[in-house]
Amino acid sequence: MNDEFKGKSGKVKVMYVRGEDNNDKRGQNPRTGKGSRPGADRSEGSRRPSRQSEGASRGGRDGKFRGDRDRDELPRGESPWRTVSRAPNEEAKPDHGGISGKSFIDPGQLRRQRLEETRVYGENACQALFQSRPECIVRAWFVQSVTPRFRDALRWLAANRKAYHVVDEAELEKASGTEHHGGVCFLIKKRVGTPVRDWLATEREQDCVLALENIGNPHNIGGIMRSSAHFGVKGLLVDDAAVLESGAAVRTAEGGAEHVQALSASSFVAGLEAFRKAGYTIVTTSSHKGSTPLTQAKLPAKMVLVLGQESDGLTESALQQGDLSVSIDGTGKVESLNVSVATGILLAEWWRQNH
Repeated sequence: MNDEFKGKSGKVKVMYVRGEDNNDKRGQNPRTGKGSRPGADRSEGSRRPSRQSEGASRGGRDGKFRGDRDRDELPRGESPWRTVSRAPNEEAKPDHGGISGKSFIDPGQLRRQRLEETRVYGENACQALFQSRPECIVRAWFVQSVTPRFRDALRWLAANRKAYHVVDEAELEKASGTEHHGGVCFLIKKRVGTPVRDWLATEREQDCVLALENIGNPHNIGGIMRSSAHFGVKGLLVDDAAVLESGAAVRTAEGGAEHVQALSASSFVAGLEAFRKAGYTIVTTSSHKGSTPLTQAKLPAKMVLVLGQESDGLTESALQQGDLSVSIDGTGKVESLNVSVATGILLAEWWRQNH
């Protein structure tokens, strides 16, 4: 017996192989019992002996195996088995039988797609992202407890055929890659950096740009983005725009990441030089003697504030680009402040002097 599904109706076509010694049931539907012709079948069966009986009359052994030999001698085109010819070195392509969503995907394309995507998490960060750029969301995960606060996001995802999943804490931890997910995670398309020349194409009377040299700690970057959003700083010159899109940085920014843009140039120093030519003052920071204390410094309305990593500070090439060097007064008991804390203090003073 061979059961085979046909079409989308779910109906099953049932095929039976008729036994050699059961000729009196020929013409009868085995499932329903209908369609039999008792008289004709019995008369035909009585007039024509079965193949097995005929074989037995010729000698037992010959009759017993004649049916097997007949099956072996079927023409090749009538074989019930499907055969596929392929060269020895030819690679078989995955065949998903036409199941929706299971078509073949080029591995190279998949790798490129993953490089263009990142995961962000945290309730405030995801709410701000949905409000400012919902089109970048590829997929979303929620725990049940936060879904009432993401009602608008869920409606939008459903209306725009974006996949979302309501999962438990353990599953969300796997999806986000952290236990500090805040009950929600978005898979998004990364933003690309805005070229410095495009930024300078718009004339601004007042503008403070941050230039981050070799700062890679996502929590520090998140704190810097949060302070930037608070004090109206919109442009951040970085070597790699992706550092502003990491999940930890966006979560720490608590929504501030949606109010800043990554700026890019051929090199960090080239970006500073382009801003100087456009009339910006390059302000560097240093804890060494010779710097102007922040309380005595006059911070211009258009400036680029250059910040370096805590361990080594700014490189020599970046320091040479500075038009003004400032330091933050203190007790001197520690050599320097955390870079995100220092950024907040410097931006607060710039805001005070220029607003």
